[in-house]
Amino acid sequence: MSTLIEQPVEARLVAAAPRMPSIPATLHYDIGDPFAVRMTFPAPATLEGVEVCWTFARELLVSGMERSEGHGDVRVRPYGYDRTVMEFHAPEGTAVVHIRSGELRDFLARTTDLVPLGHEHRQLDLDHGLAELMRDAC
Repeated sequence: MSTLIEQPVEARLVAAAPRMPSIPATLHYDIGDPFAVRMTFPAPATLEGVEVCWTFARELLVSGMERSEGHGDVRVRPYGYDRTVMEFHAPEGTAVVHIRSGELRDFLARTTDLVPLGHEHRQLDLDHGLAELMRDAC
């Protein structure tokens, strides 16, 4: 069984122009970091011309599909029947994208099949992590 899920999604960048350009993005989930989801945007889709990866809580994505969630760098909220809005706040500015909610639901279902919600802690090797911390402290 794979411990990593990657799913391409189509994000529509909300901009001042009337046309919302479509940009590719990829959602990632790895049981090695069971509480987190990563969303990667390729270099051509970013202002800096380098790949950008945002990491945020899987629970934020789950909750944000139902109601407005997030107070930090990443915010998620439902929009209409089958869209979810994600806002990414950085010192350079804010990017707002629309993503089909169905794509997000499919991704989250796959992550839940791998690690059920509320069971993330079972994937963590706390003894190993504590041993690593103690080793570095000496």
